[in-house]
Amino acid sequence: MCLAVPARVEALHDFDQATVEVGGVQSKVSLALIDGVEVGDYVIVHVGHAITRMDVDEAEKSLALFRELAETLGESTDALHTGVS
Repeated sequence: MCLAVPARVEALHDFDQATVEVGGVQSKVSLALIDGVEVGDYVIVHVGHAITRMDVDEAEKSLALFRELAETLGESTDALHTGVS
């Protein structure tokens, strides 16, 4: 099962690549599937590819819920970024 977590775009690179950040961890992803992504946007990442852009307010609400869930379950918030490639 894949858990889609919003990732914030930190930097844009050549060849449709970007650096994204989730929970303090940065990863490089492909932007080949969506157009017009800018630094500061939130994207949903699946298997190393950004598959859609997400509204900033909704992304921040989702991330807050994930943090709350992790805290409630006694898990490290590092669990939020395990699926980001």
